[in-house]
Amino acid sequence: MYSATTRSIKVTVEPHFLEDQSSPPDDHFVWAYRVRIENQSGETVQLRRRHWRITDGMGRVQEVRGPGVVGEQPVLAPGQSFEYTSGTPLSTPSGIMVGTYQMETGSGEHFDVNIPAFSLDSPHQPVRLN
Repeated sequence: MYSATTRSIKVTVEPHFLEDQSSPPDDHFVWAYRVRIENQSGETVQLRRRHWRITDGMGRVQEVRGPGVVGEQPVLAPGQSFEYTSGTPLSTPSGIMVGTYQMETGSGEHFDVNIPAFSLDSPHQPVRLN
């Protein structure tokens, strides 16, 4: 699991390789990732936007931006959390994802919350010794 906290908003990510949806001979590799967003602050916030940077094993970068997550813009009161699962395909057997969520406070202030960088690893990647 990977985790980061920004302004008392904790984001935890757990990626899983999906063997049954992947086809290594066709250079098609799929991961699911479960995200938990916890509001450990003293104010209510709403997740407004997301921004992802997805880098495959060849260094190619794809950026994804949009409103909310999985069709929702959850409101989190102090002590509340929100969880969702999403996924991403790559044409390489490994990669990295990182991003931000734009949050909005009750007074209309916007701020970015870091999504920790996490590794997308499959059993189909060659083992490299450092």
